[in-house]
Amino acid sequence: MADQIIAGRTTPESHDATHQPDASDILENKLTQLRSLLSCCHGDCSEWFDAIGAQHRDNIMWIAADLVDDAERLFQQLATCPEQSNASNR
Repeated sequence: MADQIIAGRTTPESHDATHQPDASDILENKLTQLRSLLSCCHGDCSEWFDAIGAQHRDNIMWIAADLVDDAERLFQQLATCPEQSNASNR
């Protein structure tokens, strides 16, 4: 029987749990997700990435592209509204 894998939290909790995550928190989460996803495609795990087949590789790159789009949108939001990045520093 295969080992059961239980995923952890879907997103890291904010340092200040009294407020909803702002753009800065969400951007940090997206970049953390992207780093983990891409670690499957490079380095020690690259053999796994090659072995999963073209369709799965395409889907993984699609996920990565979506995360980059989200990160770019959040970065632009922070660049045009800098008080949101200051809100998480309070």
